[in-house]
Amino acid sequence: MRKLTVFLVLMVLLVISCLTMAADEIYIPVISKGFQHQFWQAVRTGAEQAAEDYGVRITYEGPASETEVAKQIDMLQTVLDKAPDALVFAALDSKAAIPLLEQADDAGIPIIAFDSGVDSDIPLATAATDNYAAAGKAADRMAELIGYQGKIALIVQDQTSHTGVQRRDGFIDRIEEKYSEIEIVDVQYGGGDHLKSTDLAKAIMQAHPDLDGFFGANEGSAVGVINAATELNKAGDIIIIGFDSGNLQLNAIRSGLMAGAVTQNPVGIGYRAVEAAVKAIRGEELPEVIDTGFYWYDKNSIDSSVVKPLLYE
Repeated sequence: MRKLTVFLVLMVLLVISCLTMAADEIYIPVISKGFQHQFWQAVRTGAEQAAEDYGVRITYEGPASETEVAKQIDMLQTVLDKAPDALVFAALDSKAAIPLLEQADDAGIPIIAFDSGVDSDIPLATAATDNYAAAGKAADRMAELIGYQGKIALIVQDQTSHTGVQRRDGFIDRIEEKYSEIEIVDVQYGGGDHLKSTDLAKAIMQAHPDLDGFFGANEGSAVGVINAATELNKAGDIIIIGFDSGNLQLNAIRSGLMAGAVTQNPVGIGYRAVEAAVKAIRGEELPEVIDTGFYWYDKNSIDSSVVKPLLYE
């Protein structure tokens, strides 16, 4: 009887200990733009590494595609209903999530943005590439590669996220400011979907058979341009540059079909965003922008010690 009593007391203590640990556990949901591209898996790797290093629990989720704004808003509502300790969020639409973020802010939940910000000062910090500057760098390389004159076009992922707008504007502004003999003949939006981007790129190439260069502003856009050039037998006729990486882009750069691309640091973005959320919970001061950097890479630098760790397949 005495052994049974001791056993029951130990079990009660174990249950109390587990409940105390659960109550003390820091929970940070991470909502990305989705799982459509390998880029987001690389971001997840960084977020999970930060969670392990700082001893917090995260969940990582996002809609199936980068056009599902309503789905992402539903996900945001669901995680906020769980009263998280902080929120890490990459907005598909820079305006649509603001009402929910205002509610979270009123509830005292620290919010960290990553990849794309929102049209609000609610996020305490945004961990992201300087997309405007990175797109300007891409424009400089495009100008150089086509001999500073000719016709070019763009496929951009969207015109609702900060990422899409800044990459479009950064590229176009640099061309218009510095390269007067280069004409931008068309800008289309493929929603980050490589099939839709392929169709759009093919239509542009057919409408402008003398096109000299094409810029794809994210992984899906760039893959669409590569596919279009291949299907229309224009490989080698058009200078193609992109943004991000992914297996198809890496193969295209190695083969010479794509001249090069700008890569971000997706693992670093995920890590720094979760790290910032932990610091916010601790009450530490954060910079408004956490610049995670960018690099231009081509077939000469794709396997370098600086660039290779930033690429994902």
